Amino acid sequence: MSQTPRTLTVGTGSAAREIAILRRSGANPGLFWLGGFRSDMAGSKAEALDAFGADKGLAVTRFDYSGHGVSGGDFLDGTISRWLEEALAVFDTTEGEQIVIGSSMGGWLALLLNQALRQRGIDRVRALVLIAPATDMTRDLMADTFTEAERAALRETGRVEQPSDYSPEPYVLTRALIEDGENHLLFGAPIRTHCPAAILQGGQDTDVPPSHALKLVSHLLADPVTFTLIPDGDHRLSREPDLDLMRQTILKQLQGSS
Repeated sequence: MSQTPRTLTVGTGSAAREIAILRRSGANPGLFWLGGFRSDMAGSKAEALDAFGADKGLAVTRFDYSGHGVSGGDFLDGTISRWLEEALAVFDTTEGEQIVIGSSMGGWLALLLNQALRQRGIDRVRALVLIAPATDMTRDLMADTFTEAERAALRETGRVEQPSDYSPEPYVLTRALIEDGENHLLFGAPIRTHCPAAILQGGQDTDVPPSHALKLVSHLLADPVTFTLIPDGDHRLSREPDLDLMRQTILKQLQGSS
């Protein structure tokens, strides 16, 4: 059955943007999806998650960040603060326990979302499933890897353009994105999740290398964490065996929540 997105206004004045949400009603724990940089809620993993929720009778929430998919706003205005604000606003529309599944940048946002909720005294995140999590990506996977020419472009034009393996259009990385990311860095101190976390990582991932995911594992010292390496997996992890592993991982978290 097709779903019609509902919209939620996030921000005020000139910062207001319409965020598109797809919601499947069902039981809890619900499944809450956070996509990656320049991906949208119609991607293969998000669709597979929704079908899994339908099969299990679980609530599913997915949405597009501003500047992504069918949401409003300009992609070039995007920052981690802005997209985190949207994730929190959409999460606030859910009820009961949620298993948060984050892919790539969504993995970082899942950690930040969980942290922000718990700082508010909200403990509705029962588990995290992180797929190729790009924690601290604006520094570790972007700024620290820039060439001298790219650093010069960022200084002079406020943006860096990089070729994309997934689109004919280049990735555009703005100064605002890079500088704002410094406000949300997690590495350098233990990361508390206060819930189980499961990490799925492709061994052939060139966007978020396995070493980066292992760096995250080394910071998760106080809460249960599992790390699963898919030796021949790429960054997308969208093949049917990869999707089945995602489903099985979520199922284990559901069983642990019962």
